[in-house]
Amino acid sequence: MSNFTSQETAYVIEDDQQAINAAYQLADFALIERNHRDQQQALPHDVIAQFSLKGLAGIRIPKQYGGAYVSNQTLALVFKIISKADASVGQIPQNQFGLLNSLARIAPEAQKQWLYAEILKGKRLANAGPERYTPDSRSISSHLIRQNQDYVLSGTKFYSTGASFADWLAIRALHPEGHTVLCIVDAKASGVDIANDWDGFGQRTTASGTITLENVHVAADLVFDEKALGQANSYRGAYSQLIQVAIDVGIAEAAFADTLTAIQKARPIVDAQVELASQEAFSLQEVGKLSILLDAANLLLIEAASYLDELDELNIRDQVTEAQANRASIVVAEAKVYANDAALQISEKLLELGGSRASLEIHNLDQHWRNARVHTLHDPVRWKLHAIGNYYLNGLQPARHAWI
Repeated sequence: MSNFTSQETAYVIEDDQQAINAAYQLADFALIERNHRDQQQALPHDVIAQFSLKGLAGIRIPKQYGGAYVSNQTLALVFKIISKADASVGQIPQNQFGLLNSLARIAPEAQKQWLYAEILKGKRLANAGPERYTPDSRSISSHLIRQNQDYVLSGTKFYSTGASFADWLAIRALHPEGHTVLCIVDAKASGVDIANDWDGFGQRTTASGTITLENVHVAADLVFDEKALGQANSYRGAYSQLIQVAIDVGIAEAAFADTLTAIQKARPIVDAQVELASQEAFSLQEVGKLSILLDAANLLLIEAASYLDELDELNIRDQVTEAQANRASIVVAEAKVYANDAALQISEKLLELGGSRASLEIHNLDQHWRNARVHTLHDPVRWKLHAIGNYYLNGLQPARHAWI
């Protein structure tokens, strides 16, 4: 068990409303020390512990395994609420949800039962997939070697968001037979070294650093072939991306709220000939534009989540078609475009419209732009637009991976 997992058993959320309530409670807690954590790069161990104890980690576990299996609309709202309070806290558990969604498709029944039960108790799972110096984000050099009935794992990972808070790590590696597998290992196992060396200027407290693996023991029954994840009717990329969209919309909402406050505290430009900055004609116009952009981002997020809810109903009966899976990727990509623009534009306009005092370090208002800029780099919006254009103009289907 991780040093940062409380011995206290997590609460088990039973329905969507409980999940939303818990998200608001966690957001209030996360907001208290957010600026201090961001400025000092202090990891939010206490907040992530509460995330687990409040039962939020298990809200998408299927009902037959004891979870609430909340809707995608609720899931998106939960991540938006938390990310509005602290975007780093919102990003840390994102990979756990994506991983559990993937494992639902590739893990045998016994492993799913075990893993779901542990997550519901409050355990945490973090991603250790990407590597830093490979030709692209999907290429890996980490590898398994047979050792009796099990394996040993060696390699180096980066962008390992949330690893410092995790009980287990989900690690992509090359199987001795040449295909890619997903391995589950104990985060405290011998040969595992987790370094908090993430130094990006945004999302500072996500612990997205380096994991070094040196002859780490991996049980054979915790090695899963990823092949099924690339099947034509899989929409795991859209599911993972939906959470990314919700995080960006959360950042945009936080920036918009701070924009309104900053303008109300600012002094008007002399040429405006008004008493208050909130009466400046150009500021009113800009706020109007930003409000519409944020509304559009929220509506597209809801629309995308609703479509995934429709597919979930079909997926229960294994009736999702390739065309529907492709449509899911496009609907979520459209939401991503507006979430990207809302987060970046609103956080930038916050500093412009708030004036010089908005740039003072004490207010820490630049965190919204820094977080938006870094988080939106995960899956560049230019390739979302490319996929959308190809889909509508040329009838070409989006790629099958975790980023679309």
